[in-house]
Amino acid sequence: MKLTRRDAIKLGLIGSGSLLLPFSEQRPALAQFSPQVKPFELPFRTPPVLEPVRSDDTTDYYEITMKKARVEILPGYSTEIWGYNGITPGPIIRQQGGPPSEGGRQSVVRFINTLDESTSIHLHGMASLPPYDGYANDLIPPGYFKDYIYPNNRASTLWYHDHAVGKTFSHVYWGLASMYIVDDQFEQSLPLPKGEYEVPLIIQDKRFRADGSLDFDNRGNKGLYGDVMLVNGVPWPRMEVANRKYRFRVLNAGASRSVQLKLSTGDDLIMIGTDAGLISAPVKTKILRMGIGERYGFIIDFSKYPIGTRVILQNPILPDNVDRDIRTTQIMCFDVVRQESDDSSIPDKLRFVEPIPVSSAVRTRTFRFERNGGLWKINNKVWDKNRVDANPGFGDVEIWNFVNTGGSWIHPIHIHLVDLQMLDRNGRPPLPYERGWKDVFYLGESETMRVITRFGPNRGKYMMHCHNIVHEDHDMMTQFEVGQGGFDPLSVPAKPISQMLPL
Repeated sequence: MKLTRRDAIKLGLIGSGSLLLPFSEQRPALAQFSPQVKPFELPFRTPPVLEPVRSDDTTDYYEITMKKARVEILPGYSTEIWGYNGITPGPIIRQQGGPPSEGGRQSVVRFINTLDESTSIHLHGMASLPPYDGYANDLIPPGYFKDYIYPNNRASTLWYHDHAVGKTFSHVYWGLASMYIVDDQFEQSLPLPKGEYEVPLIIQDKRFRADGSLDFDNRGNKGLYGDVMLVNGVPWPRMEVANRKYRFRVLNAGASRSVQLKLSTGDDLIMIGTDAGLISAPVKTKILRMGIGERYGFIIDFSKYPIGTRVILQNPILPDNVDRDIRTTQIMCFDVVRQESDDSSIPDKLRFVEPIPVSSAVRTRTFRFERNGGLWKINNKVWDKNRVDANPGFGDVEIWNFVNTGGSWIHPIHIHLVDLQMLDRNGRPPLPYERGWKDVFYLGESETMRVITRFGPNRGKYMMHCHNIVHEDHDMMTQFEVGQGGFDPLSVPAKPISQMLPL
């Protein structure tokens, strides 16, 4: 008699290495399951770093074309993607941040749309002015381009992705996403691992049809959970490492699946950063939970492992995910293959995060995240570009109370423009690695959370939404306006490619 998935759950075997990937072979051969990929055979790779087309005293100028391409994601299959410069994930942008007096530089990034649908680019985590924030209705039509200006005001791990109204899910899932890293002099002065030992990990889950094409079934606008785990676009890759410390910048860029990261050895991840930069001091955790859109920084010290050791980055099943596919319970592996000297270290103190006093808040607002009438809503309302649901004064400190009404769903809440601090979740302190500046907050089923921030540095309209991007499109998004008199988000429209001049 064959062991069924239900039997495995009852026996507590889900997630064990022996059942992980071969288990899917025991299922009926239905088209909704992706073709099989043997884990840990494909080599790890990182997306290329984009070079500017030119630079001047203050600014670096970049150019990216959004276009279709056919690539091999699953070995032996050709998959159509929509990619930045025709690759997915797109090229990584690395930029020097901070004030100009400390070497900080501005970016101008030209995005050219050669696709069949309108797009909008959001540099997630950047305090951009409203016309350059990727406002959902600020679209780049096919055959048009737009130049986005980014101040690079904070050293952090950001990402850029499509944000077109009603199309974010499909466009990001097609492949329009990548990482944008900002450094500054202070962070570079720390003895953390650098260069080839500072590694981006862009985690996504995808589902493929039998012919290798992407499957877009989002279960009636509830969510899409893939059965192939990709890191930097590679299914279950194998990374060769030296027996020394590595710094990882990790992003959950999936559609709906939250992940939990855990080392198969049971050793600690040494956490050093959140969405918006370094935390005050390193903290250790055995398991790291990440909602869609969250970014974290951690260090793995491979010096404790003998040459020949394999360390698997696992993803134990998270109850808040509606999907429980056991093929997703491993992500990648690290094979310790060589010995090297290591001049890096982990300081006891990183970048001090000064708590915002609760007493400084001038008001509290409550936002309820719920589903009714077949739509995902905030305070029982759907997206309306003509409606503003909060108007904090410029420089005001506010507490925002997030309420998840339940229904077996988590909502990773993303607030544009500002970095915030979590005060509590269900009245309890945040997890140790969440105690830093963040712009995405994991709001679990039936949870209530309080966050605090000072609104600035810009005036104008900005969005807040669930970063389960299926929920965002249908229609869990609202907007707030900081102060009065800010730039209109639609005031710098895209232009036809026929009018494009060199940067």
